[in-house]
Amino acid sequence: MAAPLMLHMPVDVRNLSLALLALFASVALLHWASAVFIPIMLSLLLTTALRPLVEFMRRWHVPRWLGAGVLLIAIVGGLASTAWSLSDGAAQLVDSLPVAAKKVRDSLKTRSGNSSPLDTMQKAATQIEQAATENTAASPPRRGVQRVVVERPPFNIRDYLWSGTMGVMSALGQLTVVVFLTYFALASGNLFRNKLLRIAGTSLERRKVTIHVLEDITNQIQRYLLVQVATSVLVGVATCLAYWALGLENAAVWGVVAAVLNLAPYIGSALVTGASVLVAFLQFGTLDMAMAIGGASLVIHTLVGNLLTPWLTSRTSSMSPVAVFVSVLAWGWLWGLWGLLLGIPVMMAVKAVCDRVEDLKAVGELLGD
Repeated sequence: MAAPLMLHMPVDVRNLSLALLALFASVALLHWASAVFIPIMLSLLLTTALRPLVEFMRRWHVPRWLGAGVLLIAIVGGLASTAWSLSDGAAQLVDSLPVAAKKVRDSLKTRSGNSSPLDTMQKAATQIEQAATENTAASPPRRGVQRVVVERPPFNIRDYLWSGTMGVMSALGQLTVVVFLTYFALASGNLFRNKLLRIAGTSLERRKVTIHVLEDITNQIQRYLLVQVATSVLVGVATCLAYWALGLENAAVWGVVAAVLNLAPYIGSALVTGASVLVAFLQFGTLDMAMAIGGASLVIHTLVGNLLTPWLTSRTSSMSPVAVFVSVLAWGWLWGLWGLLLGIPVMMAVKAVCDRVEDLKAVGELLGD
């Protein structure tokens, strides 16, 4: 009997162990210092997206510092005015969600005709607690034993308002940091690129490789952002038209919410669908209309957000759909909602570097399509 063919590959256990330790340390550092890395990554993403516009204005003899300032002020002002114009509808939408959830729960109880197992357990626990309280009150306390009563602190709305205010202030602070970082990066022009070329060394080959890597990263991220913006606008317009045709109130607000949350793959579509079902049930009072609204949202996000977007992303980034999905999961676990947005651009940069480095080509091949 012939012996099976075996492929003998020498494995350097020491280098492999050091690489794994470095990987784990990098992941821990990224998670621990996420408050620092997330604004930096957002700034790099915006800088890559806005640099062509700044360069276009520079061709018309507009200085970089002025073009970057005007562009960022226009973007921030446009976002602020849009948020202000939709604030009333958004506030009404947020206020209606708890009422809609309670109405759905009451309707399901009425249809079922009996209480759920959770309600039965809650009633049994309440009866046991009442019986224990009555027995404790009926039996006199023993001598030498001090009775301790734990009182819950009263509800104080100021605590919740303060925590919410601190969250908003923290988000505004990070947004301010991102805007300033983006401005300085755009105003500096090719300063950092020239510094990277100097760091690469004096060898012409190294400089060419560095230039190709930077160009690959820039082109892939710009195509990725173009795909994200186009598909988000498509999802927003389709959601607005579908909800308006079905008679749902604040259809424009729902369209904006769907377009923004489309940037968070998979999770954003679930949030929009669930919230719209609750609000539709509160408005129409029937489960049929609520299911129609939810079905329309599900169809739109399935066709555009969950099928078209990953396919276009894989085509523009030369990454396999499996690598895109795994990247979203991994970076979402690492950085939460921001990781869902930044994960794919980061992996694009990683793949561009791995494709140009001989020892890392295996990683680039694993991520490629």
